[in-house]
Amino acid sequence: MKTHYSIQIYGRVQNVGFRYFVVMKAGEYQINGTVKNEPDSTVVVEAEGAKEQLDIFLADLKEGPGWARVDDIKVTQLPVADYNSFRVVY
Repeated sequence: MKTHYSIQIYGRVQNVGFRYFVVMKAGEYQINGTVKNEPDSTVVVEAEGAKEQLDIFLADLKEGPGWARVDDIKVTQLPVADYNSFRVVY
């Protein structure tokens, strides 16, 4: 069964390759959705997939890429939106 998480990531998460990292991990775990830098310096991820894969994906996001520093993550479960790919939103 497909699950949808809206994930807001706080910390040093912009200008450190975070969106690229998210896209790579989404492909690895067969997650569909989007990733976007927000004006408040957070990164927001909309992610859909199997709950087990999403939970592993979420654990990776809590670590982030090498140059990032993740201070906090807020996760909200939402109704499935049926994304069919994963992409960066500008």
